[in-house]
Amino acid sequence: MHGPAVVSWLLATLTSAAALFCLARLRTPAAQRGGTGWAGRESDAAEALMGIGMAVMALPVSRGGGVPAAACVVLFSGVGAWFLAAALRGGGARHRAHRLHHAVGSGAMVYMALPMATDATGGPQHAGHVPAAEGPLLLTGLLLLYFGSYAVWTGSRLLATAPGDVVAVTGGAQLLRAPGMPQACRVVMGVGMFVMLLDG
Repeated sequence: MHGPAVVSWLLATLTSAAALFCLARLRTPAAQRGGTGWAGRESDAAEALMGIGMAVMALPVSRGGGVPAAACVVLFSGVGAWFLAAALRGGGARHRAHRLHHAVGSGAMVYMALPMATDATGGPQHAGHVPAAEGPLLLTGLLLLYFGSYAVWTGSRLLATAPGDVVAVTGGAQLLRAPGMPQACRVVMGVGMFVMLLDG
């Protein structure tokens, strides 16, 4: 990210918190996390990984590119390919949609990390084989539209949560069971991705 350091640190903090929540849900028995099965764990694992990657990329110390950015390119290329292949293999419509969303998110991470990685080596962005503006700007615009819409849609679902369904948090187990928490994490991820794309 190229914006003010305070924005970068705030984004890194929020995405790290969302990632830690997802990791905590992964370690929690299904009965204590709302009864979600393998699909829920798969989604939590993907969102935890995404949150950690976004936090690393958002940190001001990562602006020089190098190893963190190159690692993000390799890691999220593999993750995106896996989710895309898994979505194409079948499953329920909702599960397929989640997997496609994670594939798009992984692709966006690669899209943002690639210039950071090549900045450190003077690589592909100087080769002149990519049109100067049209391709990247179009793709950035489409990704901004997607993640902006996703954040608004997920936020509207969070606001629509019935007051009686919101758990009064008195302990960690109740927090993990709160119906609105997964949506809250997804709002953080969607907004974070939107901000990083806009700033990049």
